[in-house]
Amino acid sequence: MSTLGNLLWFLLGGVFAGIAWYLVGVVMFISIVGIPWGRACFVIGNFNFAPFGREIISRKDLTGKGDLGNSPLGLIGNIVWFLLAGWWLALIHLFAAVASAVTIIGIPFAIQHIKLAAISLSPIGKTVVKKHVAEAARMADAIGKVNRIRENL
Repeated sequence: MSTLGNLLWFLLGGVFAGIAWYLVGVVMFISIVGIPWGRACFVIGNFNFAPFGREIISRKDLTGKGDLGNSPLGLIGNIVWFLLAGWWLALIHLFAAVASAVTIIGIPFAIQHIKLAAISLSPIGKTVVKKHVAEAARMADAIGKVNRIRENL
């Protein structure tokens, strides 16, 4: 089912949105200062090409280790992104979600637009993986928390 959804999404605009995000990412990398946002643009671009069956997850939750994107610098980067671009990109995706949800057939597309709105708000420190990978990462994190609680008892 996700293959059909991704094919329809790609043909009905996902390809153009993904390419647009890639172009913005290239401009960000050329500017040197925008490299963190450029990486985020490529993550969002990849997600725009095929969002069905994939999920947004923090890189810290995925790897179990922090990195620059999950540090205070990443927070500052996300705040700058939010103020300059994130809020209006998220708003565009929310409007698209509402427009898609008008028909029953469009509801899956509306859900994907909501995911895109979420990653558009604060993309630094996040990545996109297949759903089963995200579930496994969350399960491993939960098992680790349970083990730490048991050790403290």
